[in-house]
Amino acid sequence: MKEINDNIFDKEVIENEKPVVVDFWSTSWSSPSEIIDPVIEELDKEYSGKVEFAKINVEENPIASKHLRVSSIPTIMIFKDGKAVESIVDFRPKSDYEQVLNRYI
Repeated sequence: MKEINDNIFDKEVIENEKPVVVDFWSTSWSSPSEIIDPVIEELDKEYSGKVEFAKINVEENPIASKHLRVSSIPTIMIFKDGKAVESIVDFRPKSDYEQVLNRYI
């Protein structure tokens, strides 16, 4: 999974031809983020070549999270054709993420 920042968010997410899953996370809200990391890493491997995965630390990169109104961590956003098409807040079972992803590939 690629770590991104505010400076490359548009290039890596908005301008990407593939669907992109962005994990908005924070070190100060670590517990939920730590739980979701293994699930997102598994999905990254399973959807390799079909979906891009990235994560962005909201504390170090406030512009994207503020613009997208991310107010809870973890927030997982799916982007397609340069637009946020779905948002999942808090931890969910892996099957929930798979259902969402399958709608956009």
